[in-house]
Amino acid sequence: MIKKCAICEKSSLQGKVLSRKGQYKSKGGTGSKIARWSKRKFLANLQKVNIMVDGTTKKVFICAKCIKKGSFKKVAPKIKASI
Repeated sequence: MIKKCAICEKSSLQGKVLSRKGQYKSKGGTGSKIARWSKRKFLANLQKVNIMVDGTTKKVFICAKCIKKGSFKKVAPKIKASI
């Protein structure tokens, strides 16, 4: 299952990790070069939230940007009664 934001459908992105070789010019070297690279994933900041969808509660993943916007109705947490 690929995790996606339920509102904006943001998911992971693919990128590279660069491995550099050589001393930087500012440190007195001849310059830094890229020696090799490997693929990696940039994951979205997804949080599991209980929201109201068509009158029913659903537990979905929402990105932090959409949580800040507040473009959904959050479900109030259940309060346990102690006797």
